[in-house]
Amino acid sequence: MTDGLFDMPGAAAESEAAGRVEFRGAGSSVPLAVRMRPASLDEVVGQQHLLGPGSPLRRLVEGSGAASVLLYGPPGTGKTTLASLISQATGRRFEALSALSAGVKEVRAVIDLARRRLTVGEQTVLFIDEVHRFSKTQQDALLAAVENRVVLLVGATTENPSFSVVSPLLSRSLVLQLHSLTDADIRQVLRRAVEDPRGFAGEYTVTEAALDHIVRIAGGDARRSLTALEASAESSLDGTVDVDLVEASVDKAAVRYDRGGDQHYDVVSAFIKSIRGSDVDAALHYLARMMSAGEDPRFIARRLVISASEDIGMADPTALQAAVAAAQVVQLIGMPEAQLTLTHATIHLATAPKSGAVPAALGAAMSDIAAGKAGQVPAHLRDGHYAGAAALGNAQGYKYPHDDPDGVLAQQYPPDELVGRDYYTPTDHGTEREIGPRVQKLRRIVRAK
Repeated sequence: MTDGLFDMPGAAAESEAAGRVEFRGAGSSVPLAVRMRPASLDEVVGQQHLLGPGSPLRRLVEGSGAASVLLYGPPGTGKTTLASLISQATGRRFEALSALSAGVKEVRAVIDLARRRLTVGEQTVLFIDEVHRFSKTQQDALLAAVENRVVLLVGATTENPSFSVVSPLLSRSLVLQLHSLTDADIRQVLRRAVEDPRGFAGEYTVTEAALDHIVRIAGGDARRSLTALEASAESSLDGTVDVDLVEASVDKAAVRYDRGGDQHYDVVSAFIKSIRGSDVDAALHYLARMMSAGEDPRFIARRLVISASEDIGMADPTALQAAVAAAQVVQLIGMPEAQLTLTHATIHLATAPKSGAVPAALGAAMSDIAAGKAGQVPAHLRDGHYAGAAALGNAQGYKYPHDDPDGVLAQQYPPDELVGRDYYTPTDHGTEREIGPRVQKLRRIVRAK
């Protein structure tokens, strides 16, 4: 009961005994990326951190593991391949569903089928592609079958399961993170495709410069690299694939970014941390990455506004002004013109002096509140604008600072429990270098020291 994820077109002849699919080289109508899908663990490229001797994933692929697993990683890193290999190795019946098209009805039908198979000693591997797209109800429908091992679930997701998979299902599964393939891994995949009988069987000559270019635009995605190679080969008139042919056949490089997924959070996190670390070039890289992927410019602007107070604060008070102005420009003129303004603000924030004094001050004050250090508002600071306030002592004895020539005078402002408590500690960075001594002077006057 598959949805075609592993079904091959009629041009392919399936060899059930070998547990793999055979193809007719370069003339096959089956996509190159499908033809070159590894048929054994030895053909898997990359992910060595998960495939070491005795590792949970190797045990699963070799047929000795029993835990359900969530394979989490970017596209083109081998999630579907590993699910197929697990099924082949265990000898279990294989059922595949896509979260894009399957619902609770389809999930329950597969589980019922798996239960019937168990009565005759057959076990089932249930592969769910894009499992993060399942609703909570659909994911909940899997829980009992996974817990009771009616099925061995293999879920594939490009999004962090911590954000996209319900906690009960998450706790019943082994979560394994796949990494983007390295340039060396992609090059190995491409060379195999050129020579292997399932691929081009040596029918094309691919120059080193062409390989370099495909590796560069692949972005760690094996499927994308094979698709680029195939598109280039199809355009070749003499059996040669050079860099000019690749450039003419492939539109642009892969942008490793997913607006709705984990890459979304990773890239924006790197963006903010680069600003905080004063690496203007890295910050601009991540900004360009987000803008190239079509990220909502309002989201970027909001992050800049937050960073201006969180990472810079009073070390450069103009940073917040620049960030707010950028957010307003985004609203007023939109993209693509606002790209320049976001770049302007990013450069300002990344090169500004840094201070964590603002969040530290807030954190210290909030900690006291959480510890119950609130206390009564001093009587002379209370509201005196209503009948009977004076009789209660409210606003009596309040000293108006503007009556003092310096505009500041000795007076108690915090509750009794917090007199003398310091929250704001200016740094020696930027403007705070000047603010620090002033803060100390003000505290001495106000506290009459």
